[in-house]
Amino acid sequence: MAEELIQTDFTEQPKRDAHWIFIGNDGIRAGWSALIFIAIFIALEFIAALPIFTFIHFRVERGAPQPAHVVVVQEAVQALLVLLATFILSRIEKRPTAVYGYAGKARLVRFVGGIACGFAAISLLVGALWKLHFLAFDGSPLGGPLAWKYAAAWAVAFIFVGIFEESLLRGYLQYTLTRGVGFWWAAIILSTTFGVIHGSNPGESPVGLFSAAAIGLVFCLSLWYTGSLWWAIGFHAAWDWGETYFYGTSDSGMLAQGSLFSEHPTGALLWTGGATGPEGSLLIVPLLLAVVLLMWLWWGRRVESPFRKQVAVVPES
Repeated sequence: MAEELIQTDFTEQPKRDAHWIFIGNDGIRAGWSALIFIAIFIALEFIAALPIFTFIHFRVERGAPQPAHVVVVQEAVQALLVLLATFILSRIEKRPTAVYGYAGKARLVRFVGGIACGFAAISLLVGALWKLHFLAFDGSPLGGPLAWKYAAAWAVAFIFVGIFEESLLRGYLQYTLTRGVGFWWAAIILSTTFGVIHGSNPGESPVGLFSAAAIGLVFCLSLWYTGSLWWAIGFHAAWDWGETYFYGTSDSGMLAQGSLFSEHPTGALLWTGGATGPEGSLLIVPLLLAVVLLMWLWWGRRVESPFRKQVAVVPES
């Protein structure tokens, strides 16, 4: 009898372990869910993005100024695909798509507030660089209707950039990894990834990579306070628009065709940012600390984070 019991326990244990590896109390475990999301997104890139980009013959030389219409199409397609991947996972997990950062009653207010904060932040940084003689303006290459045309085109482009990058790294993946390792560990992992991804940009620098990761953490902080991506999307879009179009500086090493002003850096690389742009300047560190302080003063004392009660799921031993 004892041998039979031992035999039964031994044969049933692998089935229980296999189930435990893939499925937890919240359904598919966070790590597997994240890998499935990434796999679906990559598959969609091969199925849709690559054929589209090949069909319309986007051949822009690496490091050359980027045309607005190219960026609009590229980022619109990428944004659509990441939203589609998020929707597919929401159906698999039987959750509303909005829970992955798109919910909230004040979506428009958050978005517009983010736009105002993003443009103010990049203006302060560029203004400081100019005042300290680390940046010199060369005039305005655009005027009249052409300036408005490029302003609108780049605004659309960077709204898609904001939707794509925030949805990819602080939408589904942030929500899902929070289930596995907790909000702030997920934020550190994804923000570091955000910085590493920027390493492929021409003209990027170590300070620029640090800045990208640090800005990612600032966006995660806004998600922590508001429970949505809308403020981060607005800030991200306005920061890039101000940096690239309005002030005409490099944006993480990228230059734009058609900017309101043109400029050139003057002085030591660590202070000017060089080819990286203002994000490569050490002056961005006090700026981001000031943004974090203002976020805490505005939100930190008035709201309770919706993620505070969402802790990592620790498997039972």
